[in-house]
Amino acid sequence: MSDDGKKIIELPYSLTVRELAVLVDNSPIQVIKVLMANGVMASINQQIDFDTAAVVATELGFEPQLEQTEDEVKEVGEVPLWRRLIEDEDPALLENRPPIVTILGHVDHGKTTLLDAIRHTDVAGGEAGGITQHIGAYQIERNKRLITFMDTPGHAAFTSMRARGAQGADIVVLVVAADDGVMPQTREAANHAKAAQVPVIVALNKIDKPDANLELAKRQLSEIGLTPDEWDGDTIVVPVSATKKQGLEDLLEAILLVADNNTIKANSGGHCIGTVVEAELRKTTGPMVTLLVQNGTLKLGDIVVAGEGYGRLKAMFDQRSQRIKEAVPSTPVVVMGLNNLPKAGDLFQIVGSEKEARAIIEKRKEESESRQHSKRATLEELFAKYKSGQTKELRIILKADVQGSLEPIINSLEDIGKQQKDINVSILHAETGNVTESDVILAAASDAIVFGFNVSADVSSRRLADTEGVSIRLYEIIYRLMEDVEKALQGLLEPEMVEKQIGRANVLAIFKVSKHGTAAGCRVIDGELKRNAHVRVLRDNEAIFTGEMASLKREKEDVRNVREGMECGATLKGFSDFEVGDVLECFVIEKFGG
Repeated sequence: MSDDGKKIIELPYSLTVRELAVLVDNSPIQVIKVLMANGVMASINQQIDFDTAAVVATELGFEPQLEQTEDEVKEVGEVPLWRRLIEDEDPALLENRPPIVTILGHVDHGKTTLLDAIRHTDVAGGEAGGITQHIGAYQIERNKRLITFMDTPGHAAFTSMRARGAQGADIVVLVVAADDGVMPQTREAANHAKAAQVPVIVALNKIDKPDANLELAKRQLSEIGLTPDEWDGDTIVVPVSATKKQGLEDLLEAILLVADNNTIKANSGGHCIGTVVEAELRKTTGPMVTLLVQNGTLKLGDIVVAGEGYGRLKAMFDQRSQRIKEAVPSTPVVVMGLNNLPKAGDLFQIVGSEKEARAIIEKRKEESESRQHSKRATLEELFAKYKSGQTKELRIILKADVQGSLEPIINSLEDIGKQQKDINVSILHAETGNVTESDVILAAASDAIVFGFNVSADVSSRRLADTEGVSIRLYEIIYRLMEDVEKALQGLLEPEMVEKQIGRANVLAIFKVSKHGTAAGCRVIDGELKRNAHVRVLRDNEAIFTGEMASLKREKEDVRNVREGMECGATLKGFSDFEVGDVLECFVIEKFGG
């Protein structure tokens, strides 16, 4: 037991959601709910790192500690905590580096405004606002010392990285509005910082507001374990006004003070590792990726592996769009040369050859495909489990258009369940509305099927269902829904035909062609278009046509497929009323369970 009576639990560097549920003596669904409440979408078999697991354990009443083992995986791409690799460096070779700071807090408490205000205090460029390129991270100079800020609130990098408890940061600045006090996201951010064992500085913002109540806010901070230093606590609280540019100098001084009191070091000559901050595909240059170097020195010509992308660096740019040849620890840099877009939050590493890089990527793809294939839970596969005695329950997520439809379906499903001797029909969740990503996450976590009556599933939900292996079955007639459930329980259901999205393209132009009337000039924005696939035309997120591809051309040549980032011309069988701004959604129909 810890001093405050909580049960101490040891967690490894990485584990699955299912394994965490066992350790905290809770159901996987409860763990998934805590993860979702903290902005993390994870399936039951998905790997999460220590920081994320620690947040869950803390909320469930445990005191998490990092498990100390000797055989932890050393490969950079698979280690969730980059700090461990720095700890493996020779202490004699470590040197001070600029602190990396991330700014967290509740929505509308002024995170973005504060970051903008800090950016304009930059004197390293010789004038205010010297930073010309938004790259998701930037450095400013204070007292001839550099501070690196992760400009992440609200964009893709933060969404991906906040699950890791501010993993890329040395210091968290928690923004709390003086007129609003501690809010749910404030607690969440504080929990992330605590789990990552990162020191917190509180920026008490909006002190210029007439209803600002600094004392109340400080008392609320104390209640979540952030007692101000003036109250004999160990948290520095700095009153600021981002809009009035008040208190910014004090905040920067506090950051340097906390940095001096913590070991923030790296080996610039050691193995080069770091984090992907953001990535985008540009028409003229291809993938442009922002990397934050955390150990070693990144150099022009290095071969980088990040996520499922790799390549030799052809060019490197700093935050002012100036070409550079190398980047030392704590430096954000934009690079060209990767063949694929990594995800924000992916770790990057340097390898010795492109052959080695391809081998790492191939292994990751195989593991990813293996996980996807092993996760799909169709009605047919679930029935096979019932017959073999692996499970005794059909779990259902139910969505319907109105409450009047929901109740009779629930009653009918319960009646079917009562008629079964060995199999229980369990409705885990039932409500009105379209199928959402949350429904898919819950289904993935519990091996459930999503049933929908007179509702739809949007593109993001379908894509997530495909990734997580969740079966979504939509009906317009209640008795057909019941019939399928009964057939499944009797082992008579026909193989399920599942739609799998393979690509999306934006319509950029329209032109006349003699054979098919009108063709759409498109750019593929995701996946690929295939000539022999099905196509759905979306306009304002509404499907206006579903049919088959008639022709697919690239530079006037007929082609079988067109990949992401490329432009093409497409015609459809039975449709020619394209408009600029339409989206073409390409999909195939696959059979599962037959």
